[in-house]
Amino acid sequence: QLQLAESGGGSVQAGGSLRLSCVASPHGVGNNCMGWFRQAPGKGREGVASMRGDDITRYSDSVKDRFSIFQDKAMNTLYLQMNTLKPEDTGMYYCAAEPRSLIFFGGMLDAAYYTDWGQGTQVTVSS
Repeated sequence: QLQLAESGGGSVQAGGSLRLSCVASPHGVGNNCMGWFRQAPGKGREGVASMRGDDITRYSDSVKDRFSIFQDKAMNTLYLQMNTLKPEDTGMYYCAAEPRSLIFFGGMLDAAYYTDWGQGTQVTVSS
């Protein structure tokens, strides 16, 4: 099982930016999949962005064109660059990984396909 450690959350005003990081240990996911999910108070966990080892990415409609997912495979680190943040982006952001199999494109934002999860990092956007 992978250990995932997120960092980079914080409080920003609307329109600001944050970059989240997720370090996987003791190894990366190779050619499989990692993603970012978020959960707002009182709501379910939502897939935000996901990236496969073959560099296929998928974004939720709510963050497309504002967020960017990328990874440093040598450092086993996944990033989420979040720009033009909105109050509705507020929530706990979780890093997730599926190191054992390749998730098909349609399932990349579905939490059910991921087996390993981090503890989360809080993002708060004020208006």
